[in-house]
Amino acid sequence: MLKPEFSVDMTWEGSSKAIHKVLDKLGIVEFDIDLPNKKVCINSEHSTNILLEALGKTGKPHFYLGPEK
Repeated sequence: MLKPEFSVDMTWEGSSKAIHKVLDKLGIVEFDIDLPNKKVCINSEHSTNILLEALGKTGKPHFYLGPEK
């Protein structure tokens, strides 16, 4: 199963903490945050739309990149 990958405009460690917070509320247990490349890969059974909505709650610009390569 390929993990969806998202671009999130993260500029500092506080941004990744915000992502942790919103994804933890969904009950997602596996995700990787690549702060230097501003990418988040999420292993979840939630739809891409739900994940995008959750990431939107961080207030950071974000978009879906596709499956992790």
